[in-house]
Amino acid sequence: MKYEYWLARIKGIPMKKKCLLRDKLKTAEAVYYIEDTRLQKLRFLNEQEQNRIMQAKKIKNPEAEYEKLREKGIRFLPWFSPGYPQRLREIPDFPYALYVKGKLPDEEGKKVAIVGARRCTPYGEKYAVDFARVLAEHGVEIISGMARGVDGMGHRGALLGGGRTYAVLGSGVDVCYPKEYIGLYRDILDHGGGIVSEQPPGTPPFPQNFPARNRIISGMSDTVLVMEAGRKSGSLITVDMALEQGRDVYALPGPVNSLMSDGCNRLIRQGAGVLLSPEELVKEWNLAAENETVEEKKRGSAEGKKTDKNEKMLESPEKLVYSCLGFYPKSIDQLISDTELSAKELMEHLVSLELQGYVREISKNHYVRA
Repeated sequence: MKYEYWLARIKGIPMKKKCLLRDKLKTAEAVYYIEDTRLQKLRFLNEQEQNRIMQAKKIKNPEAEYEKLREKGIRFLPWFSPGYPQRLREIPDFPYALYVKGKLPDEEGKKVAIVGARRCTPYGEKYAVDFARVLAEHGVEIISGMARGVDGMGHRGALLGGGRTYAVLGSGVDVCYPKEYIGLYRDILDHGGGIVSEQPPGTPPFPQNFPARNRIISGMSDTVLVMEAGRKSGSLITVDMALEQGRDVYALPGPVNSLMSDGCNRLIRQGAGVLLSPEELVKEWNLAAENETVEEKKRGSAEGKKTDKNEKMLESPEKLVYSCLGFYPKSIDQLISDTELSAKELMEHLVSLELQGYVREISKNHYVRA
């Protein structure tokens, strides 16, 4: 696998040419040891691409590079490996390889991508959380890009619903972007989800990587839900790719005078499914009947835990702070205003609540109930 990792990391050679190169020579190891004269005879590679391979061959110890990857707890999955997602392998421009921290989505389960504007309104935030939460409660796995706005709220909603969620990054999987989402990044992994990228570890979040990663978000999903998008929103790139891949697309309608809903309203006009409520979608997909027994058990267990927690909270001095928090992030300034506590007192209670597992800082100085 060390030679496969070496080949995958060579920049500037299109995925299809890498596949053809490996097909011609049978293994990545054969590519590594190919003589320069023979390499130059491979006419499907231009001179620049041949030079890139010759430069890459100067790496004398591919095994050491591969061991660094494993030490970081990152899995490397080339497209032909058994663990590579089957749905993704079926799209025309599938990634040559994936890098994964945590897990990948279940091959058998239903998977939904939730995408939308980074600078979304409270309306978009609310429904990103609501749809993700309800779908997660019914066993649907949520996929998004961990960007600010709708993406982050979709991941958070899935976690609130007790489900698994997967973030597809435009950076390496060991590079949390945006940095203030480090809490969300860790929560995704801690709750059985995964962080995925086609970029090698250590890759910064270059702007050109993000449009390309959108095809992975839609490619790993069965359906794409657009929560809020302007007419020129980047999330519409994901929609175009989803349609090319044969995925279903739904959009959340918004006020006709809202620029942030213009893209969604136009998608509906063009034939996208209409998102009326999470419950309606559950009925449409017949998820309620499939998950009724499981949900009853989960609800009973959750109610028992909630009662225990609330009883403990009634006895604690952090009750006021906890009661002012919900599932949407609140800043320190908002909490100071709501609780009328001093900044020092508030921070003491927040730290205590976080240590007990009642609250979570999801971005710098912004808190939600855990």
